[in-house]
Amino acid sequence: MAQWIDACATDDIEAEDVIRFDHGPRTFIIVRDHADSYYCTDGLCTHENIHLSEGLVVEATIECPKHSSIFDCRTGEVETPPACENLHTYRTKVENGRVLVEV
Repeated sequence: MAQWIDACATDDIEAEDVIRFDHGPRTFIIVRDHADSYYCTDGLCTHENIHLSEGLVVEATIECPKHSSIFDCRTGEVETPPACENLHTYRTKVENGRVLVEV
């Protein structure tokens, strides 16, 4: 059953930046885009399990720091290879200055 988890404060992430969020054995990322929207995806690149929290955020995309695959954080869709598998995405909401993730 899905539940809402408190991931971080909105102030923990600058615009067009990313933060790593671990919950149990799983790793996620929280991305804040240029328009102050927040997104959550799996935290590891689908190509070689590299931590995306070290990646570059541009608008609502993140680039893997190892092989430069780009993912759309809104949908998880791969935009550029070598990755060919999309990321899983998770619903987010902001309440009282906190980013909550449904996992």
